[in-house]
Amino acid sequence: MTNALSRLLETRDWLLTDGATGTNLFNMGLASGDAPELWNVDHPERIRALYQGWVDAGSDIFLTNTFGANAARLKLHSAEGRVRELNRAATEIARDVADKAGRPVIVAGDVGPTGEIMAPMGSLTHETAVEIFQEQAEALKEAGADVLWVETISAAEEFRAAAEAFARADMPWCGTMSFDTAGRTMMGLTSADMVKMVGKLPNPPLAFGANCGVGASDLLRTVLGFAAAGPERPIVAKGNAGVPRYHEGHIHYDGTPELMGEYAVLARDAGATIIGGCCGTMTDHLRAMREALESRPRGERPTLEIIAERLGGFSSATDGTGDEPAARRGSRRGRG
Repeated sequence: MTNALSRLLETRDWLLTDGATGTNLFNMGLASGDAPELWNVDHPERIRALYQGWVDAGSDIFLTNTFGANAARLKLHSAEGRVRELNRAATEIARDVADKAGRPVIVAGDVGPTGEIMAPMGSLTHETAVEIFQEQAEALKEAGADVLWVETISAAEEFRAAAEAFARADMPWCGTMSFDTAGRTMMGLTSADMVKMVGKLPNPPLAFGANCGVGASDLLRTVLGFAAAGPERPIVAKGNAGVPRYHEGHIHYDGTPELMGEYAVLARDAGATIIGGCCGTMTDHLRAMREALESRPRGERPTLEIIAERLGGFSSATDGTGDEPAARRGSRRGRG
C-alpha cells in the first residue's frame, strides 16, 4: 500500500512520534473529568498549539486529539452524536500544521479503546465495536489523516475489531497495546501473543507495538519481546516519561529529558523503528529524544541489565513470556 508513512519509512531507519496529549492539555487548563476532544471545537487554538509543539520539537508523526472521540466514549459526555464533527475538527487543524512544517510530517488519526468490555466477557459485540471504530475512522479519513493509529488496547478482540473497521474505511493504520500487568495487557496478552495476533490479521498494521504501561523500563522489555519473535513489520515504542508520582493533588511523571533521551536510544537499539512518548512526555522530552537519536550511533541490542541500570528497575519479575528472567529489581526511579 502506497501511503505517506510507508514512503517516509523507506527513507529513514527511525521516526520520532509525539508525546502526551492529556498531560499537555491539563497544563493548558483542561479540568479533570472533561473531554479533551471537545476542545477541538471549543478551543481550537490550544489544540493547534499542542500540535505545533510536537512539530517544533522534531516529531515526524503526531496523533490527533481524538483518543476518546468514538461514540461509546463520547456518550459519557452526552456527545455521542458529535463523532464526525470532533474528529474532523481535530484532523483539519493537524493537517494544516503538518502541511506548513516544511518537511514531511505524518498526521495520525488517534483511535482509543471503546472503554467497554468485549463479548463474551462483556456486552460489546464484535460487529458493534467494528461499527464504532468505522464511524470514527471515516471521519478521520475525510479530514485528511495520513494513517489511523489505534492505541492503549488491552484485548485482542478489540484490536481485531479495529483492524476490520480500518479495512472497511480503506485506511492504512498502526496499532499499539498497553502492557501494564506484569508484562501483560490487562486482558492477559504477552508481547509474543501480540506478534502472533498481528501476523494473522487479514488487514495487518503498517507498524505495531506498545504504548503507556508502567514505565520506560517495562515498555522496553516488551519491545525486546516483540523483537525476539521476529516480526516482519516495524515496531512502535511509546513509553511514559518515567513513573507517576502523586504530589500536591496532581500526578507528575519523574522522567527527565535526559532519561527520555536514553530511553529513545535504547528503544531504537532494542528494535523499535517508531519511537515516542506517552503520559508525562512534554516537548522538552521530545527535543532530548530527537537529539539523542540523531547524535548517538546505533548500538547492540540492550540487555535487561543495561535497561535497568540506565532507566531503573522493572515493576515485575518477568514479562509474562517465560523466555527470559528480569534484571534484578531495583528502584523504579531513573537517573536524575
